[in-house]
Amino acid sequence: MTARGAGHTLDRAIPVQMERRMYHAFVRSRVRQLFAAASSGDAPAIMAAFAPRFEHGFLGDHALGGLRTSHAATAEWYARLYRLLPDISFEVTRIAVRGLPWATLVVADWTETNSGTDGVRTSNAGHHIVEIAWGRITRLTIVTDTAVLQKTLDRLAAGGVAEAHAAPITG
Repeated sequence: MTARGAGHTLDRAIPVQMERRMYHAFVRSRVRQLFAAASSGDAPAIMAAFAPRFEHGFLGDHALGGLRTSHAATAEWYARLYRLLPDISFEVTRIAVRGLPWATLVVADWTETNSGTDGVRTSNAGHHIVEIAWGRITRLTIVTDTAVLQKTLDRLAAGGVAEAHAAPITG
């Protein structure tokens, strides 16, 4: 038997699995921290999580929809989010993590509540699909019930908040 015999693979497999579980636990913790930042309106903490090159997308054709690939446009998107839904709050219900540090995929399920700018409480559910490389977000896709969101935006626009019907921020 050589130095790299049958026992070698098994001896290394258990520590690798433990390392992966620890990494996934760290990622879940970091994702929860970012949702806490989002719930407290801390856009700078969220922006700091993005890689130099990234995609930030929100499905749907509405004021929060569209695709952004620059830090400036994404920062403006978060500013709009907090202007339209100033007390938005997320409850993360599940976080699934797959992959290794250079190619990590996260799916986070959540519910959110907000009062809009008019004080009417609404809620919605959705998912963040996140790709991470070396600890930085390279792609974030936000998926929610766009009919519920559109109803909120329509209500805000009817109440005089023109930005609720503004074109998506892109770029």
